[in-house]
Amino acid sequence: MIANMKRREFITLLGGAGAWPLAAQAQQGAIPVVGFLRSTPRAPAQNLVVGFGQGLKEAGFVEGQNVAVDYRYADNQIDRLPALVADLIRRPVAVIVGDIISTIVARHATMTVPIVFVTGGDAVRNGLVASLNRPGANVTGVSFFSGELGSKRLELLHQLVPKATTIAMLADPDTPTSAAERMQVQTAAQTIRQQLIILDASSDADIESAFVTIVQRQAGALLVAAGAFLNSRRERIAGLAARHELPAMYFTREAVVAGGLMSYGASVTEAYRQAGVYAGRILKGEKPADLPVMRSTKFELVINLKTAKALGLDMPATVLARADEVIE
Repeated sequence: MIANMKRREFITLLGGAGAWPLAAQAQQGAIPVVGFLRSTPRAPAQNLVVGFGQGLKEAGFVEGQNVAVDYRYADNQIDRLPALVADLIRRPVAVIVGDIISTIVARHATMTVPIVFVTGGDAVRNGLVASLNRPGANVTGVSFFSGELGSKRLELLHQLVPKATTIAMLADPDTPTSAAERMQVQTAAQTIRQQLIILDASSDADIESAFVTIVQRQAGALLVAAGAFLNSRRERIAGLAARHELPAMYFTREAVVAGGLMSYGASVTEAYRQAGVYAGRILKGEKPADLPVMRSTKFELVINLKTAKALGLDMPATVLARADEVIE
């Protein structure tokens, strides 16, 4: 079980899983079913559901009218994913849409059911596709490169809190983008001669423990790394940061809406809209192998001035001028 097994070790073990045969499509006249699968809980993903639905609609599909969506959530218990995937395949679904961890599990379970992933990492480096332009096999998707923007987020955080001698980084080691983001941030911290403390967090207990260490080490700011788990705990992390009067930088706008100070990255909601479009195109008969991996091109800086005021921070004009959205 997840309590006794490292999530990354569990995913590695799936490499030996056999392929599931694709069941016949639903009886003629029945509406197709899309499996919407995430490793996280349901509640933090509602904005993604909305974005996904918008994409489906753009492709000509409306849930409840000419398409059904089967929503499955693992609640951050990764060992539940194989059973969830198996249920979707047996139903059967016409396509599976999932986050990166769900996709890794699904692609080990089937070589025939189309899969559309949404990831903040490098899909080629993470082994999801052969190449961005020619994905191959039954997998394609959307990459919003959140993990590759860690150094930029550190730079912005440093500009906001230049007197902070130590910055803490909260990272989930089980997130496939984690290693690359850590290296980028470490290199950036060395460049600006900033002391960096990296703290692992892949459970609620880890988050609580990390904040104890952050306070003990007197870190002056916090950088929250990319990843589905930490994003699903954005309200908890923002609350702890506020309690300890800690300026924090996140990778999603939703964390700033939840009370976080600042975020920089591509819109994950928009990425799920794009995934909805791809799912719709596959329902119409296109093959994943022929659909290039879409890449986000718009990145946004979001600032919460109410949180800045509560922290007693004067937002530098240079940072404020670059903001794409200011929450007051």
